[in-house]
Amino acid sequence: MSAPPAAAGSAAAIAEPADATTLLPPRPGRLSRLLRMARQQPLGAMGALVLLVMAVFAVGAPYLAPFDPAEGDPTALYVPPNAKYWLGTDAFGRDTLSRLIWGARVSLMVGLGASLLGVVIGAAIGIVTGYHGGWADTVAQRVMDALLAFPMLLLALAMAAVLGPSLQNVIIALAMPIIPRAARIARSSVLVLKATPFIEAARATGCSDARILLRHVLPNTFAPLLVIATAYLGLAIVQEAALDYLGAGIQEPQASWGLMMSGAATALALTAPWIVIFPGIAICLTVLASNLLGDAIRDLLDPKLRRDYP
Repeated sequence: MSAPPAAAGSAAAIAEPADATTLLPPRPGRLSRLLRMARQQPLGAMGALVLLVMAVFAVGAPYLAPFDPAEGDPTALYVPPNAKYWLGTDAFGRDTLSRLIWGARVSLMVGLGASLLGVVIGAAIGIVTGYHGGWADTVAQRVMDALLAFPMLLLALAMAAVLGPSLQNVIIALAMPIIPRAARIARSSVLVLKATPFIEAARATGCSDARILLRHVLPNTFAPLLVIATAYLGLAIVQEAALDYLGAGIQEPQASWGLMMSGAATALALTAPWIVIFPGIAICLTVLASNLLGDAIRDLLDPKLRRDYP
């Protein structure tokens, strides 16, 4: 005896599963996810915004600076902030605002270059030697221990003295103390990953060591390396200012925030405070912004700390 037509239609409707895409809510776009992350990490968003503004100044320095940062006016020495020179002038009659804008290019270049160079070289050493182990790992770790025995500023100063004062040499000198610290963090992550089942499964399937390192190990060590790269960005800017003060960093007439605060500028902190205050504020804001951004990235990438960002 056949089923009634209505019943047959109901059974057919039940038998056919609904499309899974119609049961799930629409996934928010990239912009809405960024806005949600910014609301839940306001300090990190603020740090990213400050760094973005500094980057705009650095890129647009030729168009944003009102005066030539290297040329001074002999009739306008130590002029306080006024309608023409918004942030005053220095001992050579150079506009402080123009040098501050051009200094953003040098200081950010030094910070980014030193942090990226140090983290990349240190990560490569830590990942390769930590994965293979043996005598290469032992030798590499003893070299890293020797570098860690020196304070960061002392090691950077020694490298700058050997290489000579120039922008490229300052970047290399500041990257040197970052290398052993990045190598230690990368090696500790690799030692944990080596014993995981998916690495052993990759070896069992015949994957080469290079493929395992690039496809499995490196992506899983990227998060802590990104965090320390943002942290050392601000530290490299501070160390560059210290090298400028000691005469081993950026040289005149090139503009950098550390150079603006070095030399005779500190002796004029009471009589012409604008010479020191404004570059000091720029350094403090950049370092604070990089630290806030690094903390936010850590919270986003750490499964124990991050929140749900669909």
